[in-house]
Amino acid sequence: MRRTARTSIFAARFSVITPQTIQAIQDRVDVLDVVGNFVRLKRRGANYLGLCPFHNERTPSFTVSPAKGIYKCFGCGKSGNSISFVMEHEKFSYVEALRWLLEARGFTEETLRKFGVGYNPDKRDLFAKAAFQQQYNRELTQKAGLIAFRNNEWVDNYRDRIIFPVHNPSGRVIGFGARLIKKNDRAPKYINTPENELYIKSKILYGLYFARQAVDKFDECLLVEGYTDVLSLHQAGVENVVASGGTSLTTDQLRLVKKFTKNLTIIYDGDGAGIKAALRGLDMALEEGLNVKVVLIPDGEDPDSYVQKVGAVEFRNFIAHHKQDVVLFQLEVSLRDAGDDAARKATVVNQIAETIAKIDRAEDFTKQQDYIRQCAQLLRIDESGFTNLVNKFIRDRISKQEQKLPFEEAQQLSEQVQPSEAPSLDDHTFQLLFRDELQEREIARVLLEHGAKQWNGQLIAEYVLAELPEEDLFESAIVLKLIAVYRELLAHGQLPDKNVFIYHPDSELSAFAVSLLHFAHEESKFWKSEAAQSAGYQKSLFQQDWSGFKHTINKENDVLGNFLLTQRDTTHEEVESSIGYLKLRKIRRLMLQNDSDLEKATPDQQMTLMITHQTLKQMERELTEKLGTVIIR
Repeated sequence: MRRTARTSIFAARFSVITPQTIQAIQDRVDVLDVVGNFVRLKRRGANYLGLCPFHNERTPSFTVSPAKGIYKCFGCGKSGNSISFVMEHEKFSYVEALRWLLEARGFTEETLRKFGVGYNPDKRDLFAKAAFQQQYNRELTQKAGLIAFRNNEWVDNYRDRIIFPVHNPSGRVIGFGARLIKKNDRAPKYINTPENELYIKSKILYGLYFARQAVDKFDECLLVEGYTDVLSLHQAGVENVVASGGTSLTTDQLRLVKKFTKNLTIIYDGDGAGIKAALRGLDMALEEGLNVKVVLIPDGEDPDSYVQKVGAVEFRNFIAHHKQDVVLFQLEVSLRDAGDDAARKATVVNQIAETIAKIDRAEDFTKQQDYIRQCAQLLRIDESGFTNLVNKFIRDRISKQEQKLPFEEAQQLSEQVQPSEAPSLDDHTFQLLFRDELQEREIARVLLEHGAKQWNGQLIAEYVLAELPEEDLFESAIVLKLIAVYRELLAHGQLPDKNVFIYHPDSELSAFAVSLLHFAHEESKFWKSEAAQSAGYQKSLFQQDWSGFKHTINKENDVLGNFLLTQRDTTHEEVESSIGYLKLRKIRRLMLQNDSDLEKATPDQQMTLMITHQTLKQMERELTEKLGTVIIR
């Protein structure tokens, strides 16, 4: 009797959810999406890995297999599918778990009606028949992408998909985006209306019609990637948001934004793909005069999931406190990717200079100069040299515009030109990238070759080490290592010989020392006697007696070359040059800091800072003039 009662209760509870509905839920729910609401997952090959939510662990052992639709923890043994996961994690009954999976990502009825979101059932021609019954024109319906003519019959094009109507800025529906519900590796997740006279994807921003007033109110347009991101943010109260629809930004889309605001903030996922997406269309945005910022949502989240997690107020706070200037963001990402690769660093310098060169409107001159200053600091290169490189790109672009070839001829030329494997370094880039490194290497070489020599009553090594500026002015870690070893040896009363470094047990230091030192090459007899462009002969040649002199100048004896004047000793000039350059860099860094302080200074402070600027400028001028008279190797 008790068993019968239980069976009847169980049947009653399931009477509202049919077996077909249960199967549909199982087919449509992605285990990765479900588990991802509760566990931060990272891809590991075909599967995803995270910390198990069912027991405490420090090393991830919780695995999700999207292909199989299951999860398993190799630590505690828990396993199952999306339904059992929700039951276990949320302590839901089977029915409650099913209902949660119908509603977990659900939007309110108000939001769905506002955006006109619908659903096309998984039937072959259900929509087509309904459209024809209501007298819709077949050819126009086909042109809108809603139906297709296959195997001599009209069929639905968006079967089993959520439908997002796309509105133009005045609110008229001009196309559709359709999102797949079931997991299907052979079908695209999204399909869109084919382009026609009304629907041109590159000229559309999804949600702009609904965002216009909020964009005007906040004087800022938030840009996300997908349709559901827009719906979630609107539902949460963040309404100044539009979507690019997963495409690269176009000039037409940017001009749509500019009609309402000059402030564009791009919001994307924090993974590698999101970072790349955030940088697309950067140059065009700058050319259009927009103030572009970028915000990366924490890794593992997207704007949709994150706003549902933290709410509208916290989401706006996160955006406000994590905005990054998109040019500086691009530079940081590019430098991180380049690492220590010199060729890739050269590419970064040229790319950033070319990007800044796109900001050439008269009203944006101050912005361009500010970018040059900040980027030169991040790149740790000379600001004036970087300015010259930016101006070079501006001149090149103007020249190309003035000498534009007819389209057909230009196309033929572009087909003939093969892209090079690596960019060549022009003089500007070489000087900017490697001048600092070469001068730092020169300091190390001077220590090795001349450190043991006396100069003005002291060792050259002691003079050089005393004159060196702070370590944070050095770029090269190996130069700093050599200087540290040299100081330590000197402090223990040992005068380091170059051989100490050539045969140093640290292989990196040894290889570096060998690369620095210059080894003289033996000149041939012919070069010494016939081809040498000598400055003359030593006085000792003429101080011999007559017989010795005759013997020396006799070509058969091959000793005249021994009396050629040797190269002038430039040790002191090399020391002064190497030290002077680093002092100059320090002065320029102080000037940058002083200029930064001047921008924030009160009227009382400004006079002192202006005097400091003039003093530093005079020091720079004197040092530059002095360096111009010495050898800079």
